[in-house]
Amino acid sequence: MRGPPLSLKGRALRFLSMREHSRLELKRKLARHAEEGDDIDALLDFLEKNNWLSQERFAESLINRKAARFGNSRVFAELHSHGVTGEALAELKPGLADSEAARAVEVWQRKFGSVAQDAAGRSKQMRFLMARGFSSGAVRTALKGAPEEDDF
Repeated sequence: MRGPPLSLKGRALRFLSMREHSRLELKRKLARHAEEGDDIDALLDFLEKNNWLSQERFAESLINRKAARFGNSRVFAELHSHGVTGEALAELKPGLADSEAARAVEVWQRKFGSVAQDAAGRSKQMRFLMARGFSSGAVRTALKGAPEEDDF
């Protein structure tokens, strides 16, 4: 037995209870279920006013999910595709820039583990990291290899 169909507000709250959504993403999802006369923008404004929908929380959530595997340019491209711009994006950039080289080293170690001895292997490793959105400086740092641990 199925219950009565959910209202747009009910659907929005169900989506938001599963994970954070951007305004643009939630609007796209709700538009499929909207009927004549439904005002999606007013609903989204209401959700933002009550702090159930937050661009800042969404941006932080996406960064936490993606930063361990991808470089800054890929993370920022995804944020931009979700409609996150302006101050929220500007505040996040310095924190990600500081950790990009370390994240590139971690991704490189998980995938390859050691520096390739030939030019073709190094090129393959470089292309892999660049495709993941890491900057050329972070790629150079990662390809220098992991720092040797001192045995005491």
